Amino acid sequence: MSTNKIRCGACRSDADVPPFTMAFQPIVELESGNVFAYEALVRPPNGGTAAEVLKLIDEKNRYAFDQACRVKAIELGARLELQELLSINFLPNAVYQPAACLRKTFEAAERAGFPVRHLMFEVTENEPARDVAHLKGIFTEYKRHGMTTAIDDFGAGHSGLNMLADFQPDVLKIDMALTRNIHRDPIRAAITRSLVSLCKELGIAVIAEGIESVEEAVALSTLGVGLFQGYLFARPALERLPKVPASVIDSVLMARERTILGVQDGVEIRAARA
Repeated sequence: MSTNKIRCGACRSDADVPPFTMAFQPIVELESGNVFAYEALVRPPNGGTAAEVLKLIDEKNRYAFDQACRVKAIELGARLELQELLSINFLPNAVYQPAACLRKTFEAAERAGFPVRHLMFEVTENEPARDVAHLKGIFTEYKRHGMTTAIDDFGAGHSGLNMLADFQPDVLKIDMALTRNIHRDPIRAAITRSLVSLCKELGIAVIAEGIESVEEAVALSTLGVGLFQGYLFARPALERLPKVPASVIDSVLMARERTILGVQDGVEIRAARA
C-alpha cells in the first residue's frame, strides 16, 4: 500500500499516513435554503467508509494524519471553489502546541488561496482530550485567527454540559443520538428544546446532525434549530460539493407550516369547546 510521508518535528517521527481523500456534505440553513458550510469527511481514495481509513491511525501517525487531513481538505476546497465555510474535524490529542500546529494549516491555505476565516474546526465530544485546559487553549488560538470553532456529536459522549461549561464554541452540533425520530420522542424533544435555549443564551449556533426525514427536520425546526445536516438534504459526495435540492427545503417548510396550522387549529377547537 502506497503512503504519504509527512515530517513533523512536534511528534519527532516520520509517520506513514494511509492514502485518503475527502467527501463533502453540506450544512444547510433551512429558512433561506443556503449552504452554511461543507464538512470534509475522510474517505478512501476510491470511495468507501471513513472506518477503512481510521482503523489505520494510531498513536504513531495520529499527528501526521491530523495535519494531512487539514491540508487535503483545504486543497480540495480551494480546487472546488468553495465559498462557504469549510468544516474540518480535528483530533485534540494530535495538537501539541496550537500555534505551532496551525502553521501547516496556514501554509496550505496560503498556497491554495483559501481564506483562513472560512475554516471551521470541529472537535467531537467523543474524542477524549488530554485535559480541558489543553482543548480550551486550542479553541482560543483558533478563534484568535478568526476561525469558527465547533463541538461535534454533542449528546453522544460523556462530557456533555461539563464540556460546554468549560469553553463555549461558536457552533454546537447535536448528535443523531438525540435527533433520530425526535418527532416521536417527547423526552428527546424536551432535552433538545432546553439545549437550543441554552445555546441561544450563550450565543452558540446549533446544527442538527444525521437528519434523514422531513418529520425530524420539522420537529427540530419548531424547537428552534436553524441549521441542518444529513441524508435528507444531501449525502456526502467524493471530492465534490453536492447541492441541496430546493424541493427538499420546500417540503420541510410546507410540512412545518401544516404542523403549525394544525396546532393552532387544535388550540382554537379546544378553546371553542371550553
